[in-house]
Amino acid sequence: MASPATLPISNPQSESQPPIATPAFRNFLSRLNATVRHGLSQRRPWLELIDRSAFSRPDTLSEAASRIRKNFSYFRVNYVSLLALSLALSLLSHPFSLLVLLSLLAAWLFLYLFRPSDQPVVVAGRTFSDREILGILVVSTIVVVFLTSVGSLLISALLVGLAVVCTHGAFRMPEDLFLDDQEQASTGFLSFLGGAASSAAAAAAPVVATRV
Repeated sequence: MASPATLPISNPQSESQPPIATPAFRNFLSRLNATVRHGLSQRRPWLELIDRSAFSRPDTLSEAASRIRKNFSYFRVNYVSLLALSLALSLLSHPFSLLVLLSLLAAWLFLYLFRPSDQPVVVAGRTFSDREILGILVVSTIVVVFLTSVGSLLISALLVGLAVVCTHGAFRMPEDLFLDDQEQASTGFLSFLGGAASSAAAAAAPVVATRV
């Protein structure tokens, strides 16, 4: 008597979970979103930033440096927004560079940082280890940033943004700005970006630790 045919049954545990749905990636996005929202809540009114009556030429370089330092502490979120706008406009005017950077970022996120450890990367029948993937990503990042026009584009955009920020900080009189010493010491120019970076590191640390 012939044995009954065995129906193929898929094992849910053997199916790898897509990287974008991993808890680590969702935790990363939630922390980053909360940090950015908290940083943007500290943004000063843009009308206060461009108040024409508060502009005057500094008499000395030391006065200009003092104005820049005080304005950085007060308008830090606005200044970071201007830098981000400069980067965004530069990348949007060069779609190829934007596509390359987005591809590089996606490779880091989904091939290394938030890829489940039980989901190997297989290309043309060859399985790549975590160290090989890390080496390929590092070399690719160095090539893209330092050996192509993408790096010069980013540096140029940052220099233009910094020039605008420093010019505004030097000519904007800070006498009408009220920022006590405690707040100035605890919240620097890139404070909320540091918080976003630490949140990202905290979300990715458990995943990276398992690969080392």
